[in-house]
Amino acid sequence: MPPTDPVALTAELVRCPSVTPEEGGALRLLESVLAEAGFECTRVDRNDVPNLYARWGGKDAPRRFGFNGHTDVVPVGDAAAWTHEPFGGEEIDGEIWGRGSVDMKSAVAAFVSAAVDFVHDTPPEDGALILAITGDEEGLCQDGTLALLDWMKETGESMSVCLVGEPTCPETMGEMVKIGRRGSLNAFFTARGKQGHSAYPHKALNPLPAMARLMDRLGSHRLDDGTDHFDPSTLAIVTIDTGNTATNVIPAEARATVNIRFNDLHDGASLIRWLEEEARVVGETFGLEIEVAARVSGEAFLTPPGPLSDLVAGAVEAELGVTPELSTTGGTSDARFVKDHCPVVEFGLVGRGMHAVDERVPVEQVHQLKAVYRRVLEDYFA
Repeated sequence: MPPTDPVALTAELVRCPSVTPEEGGALRLLESVLAEAGFECTRVDRNDVPNLYARWGGKDAPRRFGFNGHTDVVPVGDAAAWTHEPFGGEEIDGEIWGRGSVDMKSAVAAFVSAAVDFVHDTPPEDGALILAITGDEEGLCQDGTLALLDWMKETGESMSVCLVGEPTCPETMGEMVKIGRRGSLNAFFTARGKQGHSAYPHKALNPLPAMARLMDRLGSHRLDDGTDHFDPSTLAIVTIDTGNTATNVIPAEARATVNIRFNDLHDGASLIRWLEEEARVVGETFGLEIEVAARVSGEAFLTPPGPLSDLVAGAVEAELGVTPELSTTGGTSDARFVKDHCPVVEFGLVGRGMHAVDERVPVEQVHQLKAVYRRVLEDYFA
């Protein structure tokens, strides 16, 4: 059997218009490739969200290595602004062009190709290889990897360790492995006063000074100084708004939103309590109510440096000649769900161009990524 070509598979996946929540044919394509290679494939769709679980080997094998990734993509935006067809999957000047080529169909193609070749060439006698692929990473994330993990728990399926294929390298291939992620929290504030004429402010209750004071208190507060593995937590004020278009009207209501990216010194619940207390103090000072609604999209987590990170970092160094940094920077990923199931780290491509117009991936990087994933499997099952 000739080696599975990750570049050709990437191009095929890019041609699948799988904008969340559409499956677009991407998971059907992967299911056919994996089933032909001897993987037992199960569609784990939930609430019309498409997911694929594929396993080679017994579910009770002593060692069960897992890959996790997604085939859904963000919208293309203005298609006319693209140099080449967004879902064309064309290879031009050594790059594959199209939405999802970087984030993250190339990584899925790389680990699928590595897995298919590995079980064909050197099938482990005491191991299982698991691919958990979702179509809901760019959306609400409630029925994607979470659905797969729920189904695994219900059916007795499990992974011993997991490697997520999200883009992890800022500038050069191999420079970074993610061993954790910051938590993320969005908080929505509503200050309610009393509308009135701006010439008679004493007859109104202006919510804007209260909101401005609260945002200043929050934005000026230093949450922490960072930890051994995490940068300092950050709070960003992302909007303050009243919807007021008149210059002679004091509005009745003001709204604001903040996003907090937090390290493992905090959890979502403690931060929400702090935000609510700050809103209470400011509200009492100005004699009005400030309502707080908060949503935690992921808690901070860390997979301490050890066997799994050593395994992945060793494969990167062996294949690319680069010693990667073990990092927790960046946004969130589905690793925040996997970490409740088993130890998890992330390694993937250079993230340049993801979610942008003219997204494209160098062919060389796709081959390099497959080589790293294949080395990881060989070393894990050695």
